[in-house]
Amino acid sequence: MNAIDELASVEAIVASARKAQLDFEKNGSQSRYDMAASAAAWAIMEPTRNKELAELAVQTTGLGNVADKITKNHRKTLGLMRDIIPVKTFGIISDDATSGITEIARPIGVIGAVVPSTNPAATPANNIINALKCGNAIVLSPSPKGVTCCERLLEYIHTEFDKIGEDKNLVQMVSAPGSKEKTQKLLEISDLVVVTGSQNNVKRAYTCGTPAVAVGAGNVTVIIDETADLKSAAAKIAASKTFDNATSCSSENAIVVVDAIFDDFMKELDAAGGRYTQDDQSVVAKLWPDGHLNKDVIAQDADKMLAALDLDNIDTDGAEFVVVETNGIGPSHPLSGEKLSRVLSLYRASDFAEAIEITAKIQTHQGAGHSVGLHSKLDERAHALAIEIPSCRIIVNQAHCFATGGAFNNGMPFSLSMGCGSWGGNSIDDNLHWKHFMQTTKIVREIPNNEPKVGTIFENYWAKVGK
Repeated sequence: MNAIDELASVEAIVASARKAQLDFEKNGSQSRYDMAASAAAWAIMEPTRNKELAELAVQTTGLGNVADKITKNHRKTLGLMRDIIPVKTFGIISDDATSGITEIARPIGVIGAVVPSTNPAATPANNIINALKCGNAIVLSPSPKGVTCCERLLEYIHTEFDKIGEDKNLVQMVSAPGSKEKTQKLLEISDLVVVTGSQNNVKRAYTCGTPAVAVGAGNVTVIIDETADLKSAAAKIAASKTFDNATSCSSENAIVVVDAIFDDFMKELDAAGGRYTQDDQSVVAKLWPDGHLNKDVIAQDADKMLAALDLDNIDTDGAEFVVVETNGIGPSHPLSGEKLSRVLSLYRASDFAEAIEITAKIQTHQGAGHSVGLHSKLDERAHALAIEIPSCRIIVNQAHCFATGGAFNNGMPFSLSMGCGSWGGNSIDDNLHWKHFMQTTKIVREIPNNEPKVGTIFENYWAKVGK
């Protein structure tokens, strides 16, 4: 197929999705939207399919591990369904007699969604469910490594659609093989673009001419202060850092430990499987052998990661991840950035004030707006971080990668895509969720006049500075 035919195929897919969406909206109901969303959710959550998708994801991308992807597929989808079941996304969603405004939910149309290879099942499923819940059609553009997994996911969704008599054209993907040109065409002709993945794709989304919701890069830094429960903090960091072999953008990339508890905390981290080294130059040489992240280390199991790093100064018995002490921050110090592996950078701080300074520098270098973590018994320190660090989320005393995208023990919406606000060059500062897949029409009625007197508005100002 030549380039012209390939782009025409994208146009045809979007056209068929648009036709299906118009019927979905015209003949829609809350029940129909909910049923379609439930069908897509069960397509990935059904245990046999979940396992197959997890195995296929690891097999085709070489990233992560099967057990954790099964957990991710299940919990992220279950949490999302919990969040959206009570939400009204069809018809009148609010009617306020005081303001005279009636708000009516409206779909956006065809969603074009770019899918990363790190989560080739969970992320598209999340986007599909949100899109259907709000009356949209959706067309996926997976990364090349994620094509097979996305194809299988869509097969399962279409099987569930057959059971409820729903139009399969509501959920489609750009035909394989993928290409930048085909993705670009999808971005340009969709009604809304949703992008999770490389920052190159994010930039393309924001410049394609279509309204876009795209998310920033992660580079999570977590502070452990002198009041922290050290055993709990170490266990949570270990669980989070190693989950799905650190494929999550919310996995810890650096920790900042205050001197007062440094030795005690390192003992706890060692007990949790974290092996400490000060040989940062050897780690850098092995992790970035040619200036690019080593594919034999990225998102690999501990044994493969340790073999690729081949560090002779650590005990590999029981090792789950490597903790490498460093002090450099910035482009010349790659350990201060995202590593997508079971390698955790360690910075020492004399006190909490210096810990904030180090964290701010790391976030400014990479990952601004995403999230930072804190293990502390002092709530005021979370507030200090919230006003001093360029971050949309401060995760307190939790396993970071489980908490950031929503958990059953916190109030964040379940999501695999974290908006990073203006700090991260994003249009949203929230977790991507159902609200971003819906728009509204407002009926505005006349109400009794509510015009204040000028003196009432400026009374306090005039009292202070005069007229």
